[in-house]
Parts: sequence; structure tokens; C-alpha cells
Amino acid sequence: MSEQNVPGIDFARLLPWFREHVAPVDGLSAKIVGHGRSNLTYRLESDDDAWVLRRPPLSHVLPTAHDMKREFRIISALEPTAVPVPHAIALCEDLAVNDAPFYIMSFVDGLVPTDPAVIAAKFDEAARRRLGEELIDTLAVFHAIDPASVGLGDFGKPQGFIARQVRRFSEQLERSTVRKVPEMDELSRRLTRAVPEESAHSLVHGDYRLDNCVISHDGHIAAVLDWEMATLGDPLTDLGLQFMYWPDRGKSPAPTGGVTSGAVLALPGFPTRTEAIQRYAAKSGRDISNLDFYAALAFFKLAVILEGIHARYLEGGTVGTGFETMGDQAVALARQGLAVAEGSSVAALRA
Repeated sequence: MSEQNVPGIDFARLLPWFREHVAPVDGLSAKIVGHGRSNLTYRLESDDDAWVLRRPPLSHVLPTAHDMKREFRIISALEPTAVPVPHAIALCEDLAVNDAPFYIMSFVDGLVPTDPAVIAAKFDEAARRRLGEELIDTLAVFHAIDPASVGLGDFGKPQGFIARQVRRFSEQLERSTVRKVPEMDELSRRLTRAVPEESAHSLVHGDYRLDNCVISHDGHIAAVLDWEMATLGDPLTDLGLQFMYWPDRGKSPAPTGGVTSGAVLALPGFPTRTEAIQRYAAKSGRDISNLDFYAALAFFKLAVILEGIHARYLEGGTVGTGFETMGDQAVALARQGLAVAEGSSVAALRA
């Protein structure tokens, strides 16, 4: 199979490394898959075989972000567990090979549930309910893993995790923004003063949602993807993301930068947001009474991420389409986070 010019892939340098560490292919072709708004994902093909390559963005890479070694490590560690992940094949940290660290993992057959029409046509309401429940159950199973038992006892510093999250994303906003956004500044202030006592620590995915999963053709979760934010910390941050991405029945999903989980989860058959959250509480045994804080934090973090993507777009450092609306969506997310905070029973979140 012949090579082709793809941004972020240098075939002349990649091929010798690939033949040595992955497979003795004659040639490779590549295409970008997924939305490409953070780490870049490529499907590599040669004859009848396929693999996936993950690498950082082409520009505007923030400190500690887009760490390929961490992604590769957690996928490797989780492979023997009940959490479905792709097979981690090879990691390359030599910048001479492709200008940035990257890793190769197996290609998992199935579909990423991004199109509500496709999911509605392929799965009936009963199958959709099972899929929604499996999404929550998989999260609870993931949070129940003893990090030390899979070699991840040193994967992060869980003490003070929430305070660091608020501080880190507030600082990231300062580094990546090209403008002042009062709503983001106000949400940062409220979160800083409302940091709660943390839930019992666990592994945290950091971006757990339906369209970060590959769904098998019979309607089960075949692989959980996009582990770039994974660490040790407060698992309720992952549940806060479910609050943000799982829309209230009958309401429009949040404008989440091209993330389509909400539109899919709004289909008839899927559990409601309340049902999903209550199912997690029952499966995990965790106290979720302070969930408003974690939901507001989720809106803030995604707003900051989209603001960073907006900055990359203005600098010409993005690949693909749809980036021109990221700035407006970042502001809308900050406003929704403030609405959650203002309606919360947590006094420190209110104005």
C-alpha cells in the first residue's frame, strides 16, 4: 500500500521504525480519525492490516499535556482487567522518528457512537438502555481497580487532587487564552473557594464519555479510548463529566466542542441523567451529594480546553474542520457551569 502525505506523519522516517517495532510492512497509508481536537489519532493501513497511531497536536502543546508515555502505560496496565482497552503495541519517544512522541495500538473493530441517526437505526431502545447502563457500569468497575494491583500506584498524586485541578486549569486558561473571558474567571473563583473534601481516591480517566468508546456491532463497549488525562485522583470528577455530557431528557445537549455523546444519549431508550447518576452511586457505593461541584468543574475544564483549541486554531495549529466555533462554545460552557453553581445547594458555589 502506497504512502500519502498526511499532516503529522513522516512516512520516510516512520516506516523503518514501524517495520522494526510493529510489523514488516511493505508500505503504509494513514488517515486522521476522530475529531483531532486534542491528541491526533490516525488509522494506519497496510494490505489487510490496520493499526492506530496517537501523537500530540501539531502546535501549542502545553506543559504536562499530551503525554504519550502516560497514555501507553495506562492502556498497557488495564489490558488484563475488566476494563476494555486496545492492545498497546509500541511506544516511540525518539523525536527523530516523527518529530513528536507517539505510540501504536491495535485497531478495534466497531463504531464510535457519534451519530444519533446511526445509533437509532442500529440499536433498538432495549439495546440502547443496555449500552447506557454498560457505560456507567464500566466506569464503576474502572474506579474500583486498585491502582497498585495493576502497577499504577505511582501514576499520580491523589492527595489534594481537586485543588490542583482547579488551580491547574485556571493557570492553563491564563497560558492558552488570547482574550479575557469574565465568565471563566468567575467560575474559577467560585470553584477555588468551594473545593470539597475529596471522595476516596482511585484511577481517573479524565474524559470518560460515550463517544470516547468503541461500540461493538452487537451493542457492547469494545474499548475505552483517549486516556491522555488519566491519573490518580477523585473519581467523582469522571461522574461530573457524565452530568455535563448526559443531557436532561427533552433538553438540548451542551455545546461541547463537537462532542456528540449528549445527542446520542438523548435518544429514547438510554437511561436519563438521573438514572445514570443513581446507577453509578449504587454500583460504586460512593457519596454523590456534592456532585454540583464536580459538574461545575467539568464545565470549567472543558471550557478551558476549548479556549486552548480556539487559540491553536487562530495560530493555524489545528487539523480538520469545525474549529471556528470553539471560542463561542467555550464561553457558553462557562455560562452553563455558572448556572449549575448558582443553582447549587453548595453555598460556596453561589455568588
